[in-house]
This record gives sequence, C-alpha cells and structure tokens, in this order.
Amino acid sequence: MGFVSTIMGFCGFGVGISIGLVIGYYLFIYFQPTDVKDPVIRPLVEQDSQTLQRLLPEIPLWVKNPDFDRVDWLNKFIATMWPYLDKAICKTAKSIAKPIIAEQIPKYKIESVEFEVLTLGTLPPTFQGMKVYITEEKELIMEPSLKWAGNPNITIAAKAFGLRATVQVVDLQVFASPRITLKPLVPSFPCFAKILVSLMEKPHVDFGLKVLGADAMSIPGLYRFVQELIKDQVANMYLWPKTLEVPIMDPAKALKRPVGILNVKVLRAMKLKKKDLLGASDPFVKLKLTEDKLPSKKTTVKHKNLNPEWNEEFNLVVKDPESQALEIHVYDWEQIGKPDKMGLNVIPLKELTPDEPKVMTLDLLKNMNPNDAQNEKSRGQIVLELMFKSFSDNEIPKESEDSNAVEKAPEGTPDGGGLLVVIVHEAQDLEGKHHTNPQVRLLFKGEERRTKPIKKNRDPRWEEEFQFTLDEPPINERIHVEVVSTSSRMGLLHPKEALGFVDISLSDVVSNKRINERYHLIDSKNGRVQIEMQWRTSS
Repeated sequence: MGFVSTIMGFCGFGVGISIGLVIGYYLFIYFQPTDVKDPVIRPLVEQDSQTLQRLLPEIPLWVKNPDFDRVDWLNKFIATMWPYLDKAICKTAKSIAKPIIAEQIPKYKIESVEFEVLTLGTLPPTFQGMKVYITEEKELIMEPSLKWAGNPNITIAAKAFGLRATVQVVDLQVFASPRITLKPLVPSFPCFAKILVSLMEKPHVDFGLKVLGADAMSIPGLYRFVQELIKDQVANMYLWPKTLEVPIMDPAKALKRPVGILNVKVLRAMKLKKKDLLGASDPFVKLKLTEDKLPSKKTTVKHKNLNPEWNEEFNLVVKDPESQALEIHVYDWEQIGKPDKMGLNVIPLKELTPDEPKVMTLDLLKNMNPNDAQNEKSRGQIVLELMFKSFSDNEIPKESEDSNAVEKAPEGTPDGGGLLVVIVHEAQDLEGKHHTNPQVRLLFKGEERRTKPIKKNRDPRWEEEFQFTLDEPPINERIHVEVVSTSSRMGLLHPKEALGFVDISLSDVVSNKRINERYHLIDSKNGRVQIEMQWRTSS
C-alpha cells in the first residue's frame, strides 16, 4: 500500500502542476490588469527637470559647454585601435617599470617584483569633449575630458623571505581633466619638441584591490584613505601649474638655435671685369648664410675700381654649421636700376675649423653649376678671412629653457644699446579694393624694411625677421607697420594700394624684453597683423 500511495502522489503532483501552468498561461494571455495605462509620449522640452535628470543622467560636456568640441571620431579611432594600443601600452609600461623596480626593491629586502598579468581590458577610455586654446605663441593647448571605466587585470607578484604574495588590481575607474600642451611647434616632424601634461583638477580614481585573493578595499576606512592618498599624491606631482614633461626631440636642433658666430672679413677683390660704359666698375659685396631669413650684409661701394680693398668685418649668426654655407655675391653698383651681378661663390661652413682663422682666395663664378661652361671664364677673385667661433656649453640654450626666452645680442652690439628684432608672422582678413598682393613695410628711424610680397592672399604668412642695431633703448620710439599691395599687372591704373597700418610703441618691448601681439590695422575693415618684437642686450 505504501508503494502504491507514493506512485499515486507523484502522479497527482505532476497532473496538478500541468493543469496549473495551463490555467496560468490562459489567464496571463487573455486577462489584463485594470491598473495598467498606456505610457504618455511627450517631447523632451515639455519634461520637468527631475524627469530630464532621470532620462539624461550624464549630459556630455559639448552640450553643456559650447567651448568643448565633440570628438566622436577620436573615440571611434581609440575603440578600433584599443586591442593594439593595449599591448603597446603594457609593453612600454613594463619596460619603464622594470629598471625602477630593480633599483628600489633592494632597499626593502624584497627578492623580486614582477608582473604576472598586465592587460588594460577590453573597454577603452572615452573622451567626453575637448577644448582647444589658440594663442599667439608657438604652441597648441588641448584640454580633453577623459573617462575610463575599464576592466583591466593587473597582477603583481612579490617574493620576500621565501614567501610569495600577489596583488591584483581590477575594476579601474579614472575620471580626469588633463591639459596637454605641444610646444614649441617646429618645422621638423612630428612638428613639436615637447609634450607637457598637467591636471586641471584632482582626478577621480576608483579600483578594486585583491591581496591573496581577498578584497582589501572592503576593510572599513581603507577605501577612502587610499582614494584620498592617490588624489593627493597625483595632485602634488601634476596638478596645474606643475607639469609632466615628455621630450620628443632636441629643441635646440629643431628650432635651429644659434650655435656660434661666423666672423667674415672682406679683404679685397682682384681683376674684376668692367661693367660700366666708361671702362670701370663700382663693386660692392653681399654676404648671406643659407637657410637664414636675415637681410644680407653689405660692404661699401668702391667707385671706379677693378681691384678694390675693403677690409670690412661682419658677424653672422650660425645655427647649423653642418648644413649652412656662406654665399658671397659681388655686384656693380648702379645709380639707376638694379645692380649688375659680377660673380659669386659659396663656402660650406663645415670646411672651417672652429676658432681658427682662415684666409681664402675664391674665383668668382656665374653660378654654382659645375657643368656650366661659362664658369670657366675669368671674372676676377675675392679674398676673405673667415673664423667660426662656436659657443661654449654654458652659452648654448638648454633644453629646459623657455622656447620664448630672448637671446642675447651678438658681439659688437653698442654698450648701453641693443638689438631690436622685429618678426613679421602673418596677417588676416586683408582686403584690397583692386588687388590683394600684401607685403609689410617697416619704417623705423628713417630705415625701411620690407617683407616679400605674397600674391592673391587675404591671410598671408611671412615669418620674416628684421634687425635694427640701436645705441640706446627705444623707450620713447614708435615703429610704423604698414601693409601694402602692389599690382602684379603692368599698367598705371592702381599700381599700389594701402591695406592698413599701425604705429607700435616700443616702451613695452624694452621693459618686457619681448611682446607678441596681433594688431588691428587702421584704415582696414577687419585686417589684423601679428608682430613679434624682442629687445636683445649683451648683458
């Protein structure tokens, strides 16, 4: 009887469950509760603030702050490259950490510390927006908003006194607002010499820490203590204005800063050719270094002389003696029109031994083409005395120095005076009535300097430098900067046109040593010109 009753009980239980499921399914399908209502769909503009906060718990920065730009393309790029970036970053981190660990562990009598597992996980960081600052200096400043809720697995094993312990970091979260500055911008790839990183506010760092398999962060009070400790330590090292400097290339080489002075003494010329109708010439010499934007140095004119003697001395600033060369051009002066070319030659600076004077007699050539038969004709000779003086180590600018620091004036600068350097960078929104072929004209103490004209350009960029040697600081002086346009067509109708001007006081240049400003042009609707000026003294 007991066996039969057990069988009947199981059968009754199975039948009851089956019937209950069928009845429940029927009631669920065909009967609806009366208190359920269809949702009301309304536009977002009609929602109240609390509803919006529930719907949009985190509004992107580019929505809240108009000065932040969207960087969806960057997030897609990082998401695609993350598997490869993960391996590359971990490999670099290991190579950097190994020598540091090897140097530190003997102090604590630890046998070894090594990474058992190091991976940043499958979830890449995301940028919520990026702010970019535009300055007048040679730099690019970016402020991205970084958020990373990752699933890394970082396991470190340490051995000491015959015991082995493992520490694992999991569930890492980092929210940070760094400022990344690329400076100085240089004309050599990757086009910047340093990366400067600083934090604009204390970062938020959250992670899980497992020691010997147990969650150490569950210990009361330890979690908040570790968080505050990390924030304070990181802030002490990198919170603005403190920075982490990552050198990319040597700024001195990238910017081609001065490394020495070339002293050139033009002694004399011999057997020059006759250029004038009366059977004589009026020769003078121009000296210029290649890859240099400064104006050429000129000797005086020796009238009606085919064997002139000058004995005039010049100093030229050398930035790269391995690649630069001295260009020597001899001209015949003309009272009307351009001077006639009499000959030229070139001396590579790498042929000179530093701090040793060298007298050279050079044949004048028509051009530097060795296969040109016209170079075989005699055009006379010129005699020069050269000496390259390289700067000592303490005179060469260091890497850590500010790229905007003002250099010292070269030797020969008058005592009590200095060198006024004017750098014409660029102009914007220029507009001429008949043509726009802008060039800048500088007028200072009766001297006139001009940049090269740029054809058909409303936003020209010159990057040309001009120098004025002064006997005293120009505290009460002004420099006249004028932008003009010259017609590229032949004709007498509207050959020249003024695009605007500005008069700049030099008192600020003397007191601050350097200014770099963008000036609005007078008599121009929207035109602006960027001028940098430096006051260099020998002290």
